[in-house]
Amino acid sequence: MTFSVHGLPVARGIAIGRAVLMASSRVDVAHYFIDPGQVESEITRVRVGRNAVVDEIHRLQHTIAAMGPKEAPHELAALLDVHLMLLQDEELISGVKHWISERLYNAEWALTTQLEALARQFDDMEDEYLRERKADLEQVAERILRYMKGVGSPVAPPAARRKTQQDLLLDDSIDVPLVLIAHDLSPPDMLQFKQSVFAGFVTDVGGRTSHTAIVARSMDIPAVVGARGASHLVRQDDWVIVDGDAGVMIVDPSPIILAEYGFKQRQAELERGRLSRLRHTPAVTLDGQKVELLANIEMPEDAPGAVLAGAVGVGLFRSEFLFMGRKGDLPDEQEQYLAYRKAIEGMQGLPVTIRTVDVGADKPLDDSLRDIAHLNPALGLRAIRWSLADPAMFLTQLRAILRAAAHGQVNLLIPMLAHASEIRQTLSLLDFARAELDNRGLTYGPVRLGAMIEIPAAALTLKIFLKYFDFLSIGTNDLIQYTLAIDRADESVAHLYDPCHPAVLRLVSETIAECNRQGKGVSVCGEMAGDITLTRLLLGMGLRSFSMHPAQILAVKQEVLRADAARLVPWVEQVLESDDPASLIFK
Repeated sequence: MTFSVHGLPVARGIAIGRAVLMASSRVDVAHYFIDPGQVESEITRVRVGRNAVVDEIHRLQHTIAAMGPKEAPHELAALLDVHLMLLQDEELISGVKHWISERLYNAEWALTTQLEALARQFDDMEDEYLRERKADLEQVAERILRYMKGVGSPVAPPAARRKTQQDLLLDDSIDVPLVLIAHDLSPPDMLQFKQSVFAGFVTDVGGRTSHTAIVARSMDIPAVVGARGASHLVRQDDWVIVDGDAGVMIVDPSPIILAEYGFKQRQAELERGRLSRLRHTPAVTLDGQKVELLANIEMPEDAPGAVLAGAVGVGLFRSEFLFMGRKGDLPDEQEQYLAYRKAIEGMQGLPVTIRTVDVGADKPLDDSLRDIAHLNPALGLRAIRWSLADPAMFLTQLRAILRAAAHGQVNLLIPMLAHASEIRQTLSLLDFARAELDNRGLTYGPVRLGAMIEIPAAALTLKIFLKYFDFLSIGTNDLIQYTLAIDRADESVAHLYDPCHPAVLRLVSETIAECNRQGKGVSVCGEMAGDITLTRLLLGMGLRSFSMHPAQILAVKQEVLRADAARLVPWVEQVLESDDPASLIFK
């Protein structure tokens, strides 16, 4: 019987194939109290398990180094680094020691108790990407537990399963497309298969920024995550269709549905081939307007992929990913300088926009405790507020960025500004950082200075910003959240998060228009920039610089090449005056 399971679309395209079910990774944990004399031995058991998993990840990293980028994309290597960082996190180990020595919990019970405590901290994080890292924490704990219990990897199918499953997993000669269905997938699990084995992925859990989503996008494989119950509803070897555009998995499709999706799949493959031919085509509208298509990256290793995708620069380098999870051991000036330099050199002379660290009350840099009951993380001490509250840390980053600017074109982007006093403080510290480098005799380069427009107050006081900054970058994700008072992390109101709300569109439009009037650069670096349904709208508003995930660049470029920007202006004016803009945008 045909039925469908709905989830979140995270990687576009259509996949049709046989289902391969991955065994659940959950490990049964015994709960019992130990004698005081067993404390040291229980702590040793956890330490040995942790070290064994660290060694396993090191082996996988060596495997990745020997594989090509097609089989092991750099995103996968970065995610293994995240797992390694979590395994070496002192808060995890010290917490386990506490439960064993103070509560006399057995080792497994102590590990799961500390996991739950840390998981609650991740749940409270406002940033969607960081909240998704809870899954990585759970997976490293699961791997330690499996080692302690002598249980094999969940990827390896149990012997009781049909031999055909093992054949499908291990035999590259099998030409039947395969779709992996799992509760969740860790990067080490995914490394056990070559990319060519699976045509698509479906997981019960996960979000748009989960590691499975990241890897699926990097591999350009259709994927649906958050498809609750999928691994329980699908049987081994069922025919399934993964619609990565709609976020739907269709199980046991009828011949008519199979034929329809087969046609869509062929059309998508043809379209992908056509898009690939646009990689070296300049992004110019029909009426001759040049458009800049930039990439958003998280780590220096992402730069070569951005160039390969056709980006003409980096519009947003999220530097906070160099800082997170260090537990007080923050990257020093030299480490940051080398990371920024690597990204700059990886872009082969193209400009790189580095955003200063965007952390806050919901994303602490150290182990300091906070009272969640008295904090609204989205409105707390985050981004530039955090940086100005810790001048030493901020100056270290500014010096590193300035030094890296000697190696290429660098734009310095400041997040979450709202007050003129914050602008003046930032500029003063930037001047001080230059003076420190002069005193040390170190070489540094010029930077263009930009500000993120992600708070309505900033969008409504643009003239103040444009007195001080060379360019502005509209962070639509936060601008939408703050304009509509919608917490994107709260599922009960997430449906109200609307990029096409009249207030949001007017703030975006007025920001672009004011920058154009004053001859200042302006870009959009939020999700709206990579949404092809909104490309024509943004072009009609006068936007000529888009920054997005590298995988979205060619599709947006195609929309640009098909658009006549001048003719879009009257239509955009109608959209901005409408009470229901979506009815005009998506008609």
